[in-house]
Formats: sequence, C-alpha cells, structure tokens
Amino acid sequence: MGFRPMSFLRIPEKYDPWLIALLSLLFFLPGLGQVHLFDWDEINFAECAREMIASGNYLQVQINFEPFWEKPPLFFWMQVLSMKVFGINEFAARFPNALAGLIGLLAMYFIGKKWKDRRFALLWTAAYFGSLLPHLYFRSGIIDPWFNLFIFGSLYAWIRLSQPQSHALKWAIFGGVLLGLGVLTKGPVAGLILGLCVLIFWLLSRFRELPNWRPVGAFILLCVLTIASWFGLEWYQNGPWFTKTFVEYQIRLLSTEDAGHGGFPGYHFVVLLLGCFPAGSLGLRAWFKKVQADDEWQMQRWMRILFWVVLILFSLVQSKIVHYSSLCYYPLTFLAALQIYSWLDKGIAIPKLEKWTTLGIGGIWVIACLALPFLGMHPQWIKPLLSQDPFAMANMQADVVWTYWQLIPGLFLLGLLIWFFGFRSKRGLIQWDVNRLFFGTAIFLFLALAMFINRIEGYSQRAVIEFYKEHQGEDAYFQPMGYKSYAHLWYSRVPANHPPESKDKGWLLSGDIDKNVYFITKITKEGDLAQKPELEKVWEKNGFVVFLRRVGE
Repeated sequence: MGFRPMSFLRIPEKYDPWLIALLSLLFFLPGLGQVHLFDWDEINFAECAREMIASGNYLQVQINFEPFWEKPPLFFWMQVLSMKVFGINEFAARFPNALAGLIGLLAMYFIGKKWKDRRFALLWTAAYFGSLLPHLYFRSGIIDPWFNLFIFGSLYAWIRLSQPQSHALKWAIFGGVLLGLGVLTKGPVAGLILGLCVLIFWLLSRFRELPNWRPVGAFILLCVLTIASWFGLEWYQNGPWFTKTFVEYQIRLLSTEDAGHGGFPGYHFVVLLLGCFPAGSLGLRAWFKKVQADDEWQMQRWMRILFWVVLILFSLVQSKIVHYSSLCYYPLTFLAALQIYSWLDKGIAIPKLEKWTTLGIGGIWVIACLALPFLGMHPQWIKPLLSQDPFAMANMQADVVWTYWQLIPGLFLLGLLIWFFGFRSKRGLIQWDVNRLFFGTAIFLFLALAMFINRIEGYSQRAVIEFYKEHQGEDAYFQPMGYKSYAHLWYSRVPANHPPESKDKGWLLSGDIDKNVYFITKITKEGDLAQKPELEKVWEKNGFVVFLRRVGE
C-alpha cells in the first residue's frame, strides 16, 4: 500500500513539533507529584538536591550532609532549579525528566526527519512515546533520562561530523559539550559507551571512514573542558579525594554486584523485550538484520552498534538494575520504526514472528493488569506464598482499596490488541493504525499508573513515609536500622546543623544524645532493638517498627 503524504496524519506538517510538545505535557506532567518518591534512587537524588538548598553548598554533592561520591552534580542542579520554582516536593524532583522527555521526543522527530522523512520521524517518535519503559522513565526522578539524552546527542553529533560537508566543527563543539555534560550527569561511562561505539564502527568499516582529525580534536577538547568545569574546580578547592573516590566507585560498580541488584546474564534482554512493549517485539528482527540498504549516514549501523554495546556492556556488569540498559531505548525504537517503515513501504501486514511475539508479550501485560485487582481484592489468595516472609505478610495488611474499576487498564490493552491484530493487520499496514497503536499503549500506561502505582506504593513504603511526614520538623534524630533507606532524610527534612556524631549509630544507641532518637526497622530486624531497655516501641504498621530513645535515658 503506497504512502499518501497527508493521509496518515490529518494536520499540516508544520504543526508536528507542537503536537509532540503538547502530548508530552499532557502525558508526562499529570500525576508527577501524587505518589511519594520511591526508595532508593528517586529519594536519594532528590535528597541530594534538597541538601544543596539546605546547606547552601551547590558545588559538592552530599547525602545526609556528608560528601556523596557516587554521582556528579549536574542532575541535582536541575532538580535544585526545579525545587526553587515548584518547592521541595515530588513534582519538582521529577519535573526535569518530564522536560527531558519533551526535548528527547522533539530531537527524535527532527533527527528522523532530517535523516529520512516525516513518516519515519513520526514513527520513531511514536514508538518511543508509546513504549512502556521509555515512556515511564520520563515520569521518574532518576538520573538516566538526561544521561541517555546527552550520550545519544553526542553520538548523533559524532555521526554528523563524520559526514563530508557537514559543518564538522559545529557538530564537534556540540557533541563534545554534550558528552561532557553526560559525564557530569552520571560519570565516565558516558565516554566509555561513545568510545566503544566509535571503535566498533571503525573496525567494521576497516578504518576507511575516519573523520578529519581537526573536528575530532575539537570534540575531545570541548568534552574535556566541559568535564573540567566542575571536576577541576572540585579538585582545586577540595583536593583529589572526591575524584579518586568517585573513579574507584565507578570501577567497583562495573566489576562487583551491588547489594540486592544481582541477576542472570540475560536480564537486560528480557527487560528490553518485555519493558519496551510494543516497540521491542515489533522491531525484534531489526536487532539482528539490516532492514534497508539506502542509508546515507549509516544511521542503521550506528544504532545497532549503540544497542548492542549498551546491552552487552551492562549484561557483563555484575550489578543488574533495570535502568542500566535504558540507553538502548533510543536505538531500539529507531530500529522498530525502521522495520515498520519497511512494512509500510511494501504494503504488507506484520510478519508472524513480530505479530505473535507482540501478542504474547501484550498478553502477559494484560494478564498481569487483570490479575492485580483480583489479588488486591482477595489477598488471601497470595498470602500462602508469602508465609515464609513475615515482612511481606505484614505489608499485605496495608489499607489499600481495590475495586473492579482497576480492571480498566487491562481491558483497555486487551481491546487495543484485538483491534490492531484482529481487525487491522489482515490488510497491509497503514501508518495511522500504527500511530494509534502506540498512542493507545501510552494511554494504557497512563491508566495503569493512575490505577496501580498509588496502591502498590501503599503496600511497599507508604506507612513508614507517612510516619516521617507526621514527624517532619520535629527536633529529633531518625535512623533506619537493618536496611538501607534515604526516606528518613527527605521526608523528615533532616536539617543541615545536626552534629557529626549523629551519623554514628553507636552514638545514637548508647551515647550522650542531645535530642530524641527514632530507630526505624522492619519486623524481621527488630529483635536486637527490642532487647534494649532504654528503647521504647512507639509505632508499628505494615511491617515497619519504630523504637524511641528519649533524651536523658
């Protein structure tokens, strides 16, 4: 079926960016502040930004008002600016990533249009917007959306500077700055990823497509200067300690398993296939096989290299965390859009491999979304499975209300799959149908978040966070025991003037304290605290327990 330039989208082309921006605002902003930040990462990063404001120290990253060497400051500066505008709250902590979503989608549109045409640009944008994890991450408060955007932008700039007659110096400056910003966002792995991509591209081309050394030199120079704008100043003011510890941490993170974050070697493959539904399964063949021959910039090769570099690199890393492979979202959706573009060009229906893989993964999401409300209404069905975990059993006592209304997301997705694959795919694809599929999955995710996320949080952490909020502003110490958490720092609003000894658990337990101390733990860890006569159990809910040591006792 041929492509009719204006039939697939009933608005003039000049309004495309405005439509993308409007959809970004409508889908990424609502509900950003309605759910508490999640431990660890969201609260950790928001707390770093809050402590910059509380201490007035914007140069050094801190957590619990002590140096935090795991991350550079750029993302926290973004959160600080957001908190200056919107206040210190969940919305402000997540707003920078909503902005990254808007910028990222517009970048995909303009890059796709420049490289190929409007049809591909809209397909790529729709594939990213309408896939689950890529869409979800722009509603989060973690670092990766901006980190990924900077790396992808720097790679695109490198591709452009490698082309003849492409204003190479301009792209070198642009790309070098973006890569430097990527390092200032999360660390040197930004340079590692880009370097591996460039090296593999050169190897595959047998070093026949080397760019001129001048723009390459400018790229490297601007990257170094951007990085030095903070690391150099930090070194000058505070010595090499932070930089040395930061680099050691990055190496340790790549070579050892972080506590609680292990996984099997194929972890990220499964995450991308299930989490990037439906783009992941629709573009599955393009992960391995060239889709189209004509490619002036060799973008297809670059995207496939980027995809496999990130996937293999973080499959080798011992720590397995979902967002480690999130940079794959850009090339994955690019390849999916290119595959769909090819089907549209040839006027064929979706092949059986992609059709049944997509239906199978969609079916998993449908079953999960339909089962969740029933399990919520009948917790006795799953309690036998949790009998060996007292904390999980206590979590299930949370006062969370489930109704049949929560079946809507699952039923919506089921109807969407039946409509698209049952009635539409019998004939050749039409782009308007594809756009509606991705728009439909975005609506499904919007509904699922509205129906589920508050309720899931009700089981996992809401009880203890509400305890902190009730005691917010109280002149006391709050100390988790037996588990790692940052929630007490953010939600009790720990001030900057606490004495250094207050970070010492031993001093809080037996030292000469100057104010009350709340010890927060889980019911599975309360044994040692319960045996201390100076501690009084003052609160217990949904598996969390609080002991109080009063000043003078």
